[in-house]
Amino acid sequence: MGDDNLMYVHPAPVRVWHWVNAVGFIILIITGIQIRFAEMVNWFSLEEAIQLHNYVGFVVIAAYGLWVSFYFGTMKIKLYFPNPRTFVPDAIKQVKYYGSGIFKGDPNPHHMTPDNKFNALQQKAYVGLMFVFLPAQMITGLFLWRVKRFENYIDLLGGIKIVSTIHVLLFFFFTAFIFVHAYLATLGHTPLAHFKAMFTGYEDHHEPEATEDAIV
Repeated sequence: MGDDNLMYVHPAPVRVWHWVNAVGFIILIITGIQIRFAEMVNWFSLEEAIQLHNYVGFVVIAAYGLWVSFYFGTMKIKLYFPNPRTFVPDAIKQVKYYGSGIFKGDPNPHHMTPDNKFNALQQKAYVGLMFVFLPAQMITGLFLWRVKRFENYIDLLGGIKIVSTIHVLLFFFFTAFIFVHAYLATLGHTPLAHFKAMFTGYEDHHEPEATEDAIV
């Protein structure tokens, strides 16, 4: 297989952010389970779980700052926003592909390029993920970290129970997302192709028919 099949899709700042974020999410999930179900789970002491959860939470916030700085600084942020004129037909094609075509060996209707990294469904999902759900999780996490300091903002949102509920619901959402995301990443021409690409930066266009489900 020659280098002509390789296409540089994932720049270094994106790869660093991706893996820092991935490891951070896993640690946050593990410590979050310990904190939420302290009576049933004894992986760490509650104090250790809270401290680790807080420290890693700030690392994830800093990594998000890297992501925002890179994508807005290079204007690559447009990769995440679907074209309004073509979104509906493109989304229908992807739904048909994921619903049946992928099981019949049909080619993916989306062909990844550095300037067209995500299919229509991925764009729609990642807009919500990166600009709504993740910021909401970070903000509610900050409020729970220092309740007294952010008391006025917490009251504006309806009180500590509302903030805590939002944070926990998003915790369950991101836990499910990790599993779905890992599964979708196995849908390349080999199960590990997209994982490898997130270390090297190069996607392997094994053949035109290869499925191309990009990782963030």
